[in-house]
Amino acid sequence: MKNHKKPAIITFKADAALAEALQAVPNKSAFIRAAILTALDNGCPLCQGTGILTQEQKKHWGEFLATHSVTTCEDCNAVHLVCAADNGQCRH
Repeated sequence: MKNHKKPAIITFKADAALAEALQAVPNKSAFIRAAILTALDNGCPLCQGTGILTQEQKKHWGEFLATHSVTTCEDCNAVHLVCAADNGQCRH
């Protein structure tokens, strides 16, 4: 016999504005699953989505910036990292 695991049920608190906005979404579960998966897939690899760097990460980031910069692409306006060896060029 196959072992069929039931999906886990996760709950969270939402403020009134978020709860009201979700009322307009036809399939809230699918919407929330997609939003969470997108957020997890697009998290910052350095801070891992916390928005805060540890002192050790700041040290490594500072060393990285010695040969790299954060810049905005003139063509697409995306903020990205550029290696000094690439002469600041955005590679699409």
